[in-house]
Formats: sequence, C-alpha cells, structure tokens
Amino acid sequence: MKNKLLLIVFTAAGLIINVNAHAQFSGLLQKAKDKVAQKAGEAIDKKVPASNSSDAPKGKKIKINSGFDFVAGDSLIFAEDFSGVQVGSTARSFKTNGSATVVSAEGESGKWLALADHATYKLTKQLFYPKHFTVEFDIIAIADKIDDITPVDFGFVTDNSVREHISNEGAYVSLKYYNRNEVSIASEFNSKYITSDFDLTTFTNRKMHVSVTVDGDRMIVYLDQTKLADALAFFPTTAKNLYISGPIQYKNGSKVLVGNFKIMGFKKS
Repeated sequence: MKNKLLLIVFTAAGLIINVNAHAQFSGLLQKAKDKVAQKAGEAIDKKVPASNSSDAPKGKKIKINSGFDFVAGDSLIFAEDFSGVQVGSTARSFKTNGSATVVSAEGESGKWLALADHATYKLTKQLFYPKHFTVEFDIIAIADKIDDITPVDFGFVTDNSVREHISNEGAYVSLKYYNRNEVSIASEFNSKYITSDFDLTTFTNRKMHVSVTVDGDRMIVYLDQTKLADALAFFPTTAKNLYISGPIQYKNGSKVLVGNFKIMGFKKS
C-alpha cells in the first residue's frame, strides 16, 4: 500500500514537472517566434517608408467620354470657305450690320471671316431649312488671353434681318470666353437654359470645330466632338435663320474668325 502511494506521488510529480517543462519550452518557442517576427518587421520598415496620410496621392478625376455620334447630312444646302474672295474684300455670302472682311490667318490654311464687335452676321440668301439638317463651321479665337473676348453667340432666330447686333436670342449657343470655361445653350422659344463646363482656354489661337444637328424640335450641339447639349429648342413650326454675333468688346488686339461653313440636309428625313 505504501509502495503504491509512493508510486502515485512520484507519477503526479513527474506529470507536474513534464507540464512545467512543456510550458517553459512553449514559452521559449513563442519568444523565438516573436523575435523572428520583430526582426522581419524591422527589415520591412527599413525598406518601406512609413505612410503619411497627408502624402497619399489624391484620386485623379475621372473623365467621362460621351462619344461623338454626330452624322453630317448627305445633301448640300450651303457651303462657304471664302476661297473665292480676295483677302481684304467683303464676303458677299453674309450680310451684317458691321463689317464682313475676309482675312487670312498665320498658321491656318484657307480664308476666314473676321467678326467685328457689335456685329451680327446672317446668310445673304435666306434658306428654307428642312426638318432635319446639320450645320458645321470652324472658329478661331485669337488673343493673348481668352478672357480678352466677350461672348460670341450663334444659333437660329425667326427672321433674317441684321438691323442690329443680337445676342442671347432664339435658340443659341453662347461661347463665354471671358469666363474661360463656360458655354451656355439656350432657347427663348421654350425657356430652356443649359450651362456647360467647357475649357475654352485650350482653343486660344487654334481652330475649334462646331457641329450642330437640328432634327425637328431638337438641337444637338458639339464643340470639337464634345456633345454639350441635346435638348428641345424649337416648336414644330418655328422658322429658322442662322446667325453669328461677334463680341460686344475686344481687348488687347484680340479677334474671332469663322470659316469653312457647311449646311447639309438629309435625302431621307
């Protein structure tokens, strides 16, 4: 009995010693693992600089591409590139309350109509537009700074008179050069008004192409393949006469030129 009791005691003691030894070994093993992890972390810290939220790169603004779905008409109604007009002479295809001098521009091919201040231009021969047609032309804003030019307007009004300078009339587009990045598309006929952000400064001293589609009561406007408006602009019976108005004021020798006009209809409308 005494021997059995001693055996139990020694066995229990052995278990305790074994558990303690195992615990100590586990502790040593964990310390070793922690040490290795610490060294690895220090090595990574040396290679990769600590991040600073203030130095983190800001997200780049995503640009939206709406595509260019403009389709020019297939039937010529009117075209004018002023090739048959001598530089310094008056363009006979346009009438105006100001001057309509044809000029050339350094670095640009062809000839151009120089828009005078306070002057509105309409076609000398009145056109009767079909329900569906397109208008295209080029415009060059010549300036040291684009904001030296007050707005240039173009669009459609019901009459073909040039008795006075007109702006913001009919269904129109207003290039607000003095604001640098603002274009307004509006219609007096249905009280529609749209303001679009469009960087006009990038078109200082270089050509910008204008494309307009009129389809019934809608007007779709593109500037250099960027669609700025697709909206109701006319009543079904609204008469249309194309006009372009020069700025109210030029500063520091600035000037706006227009050219390469093409008005096209569609054989199947």
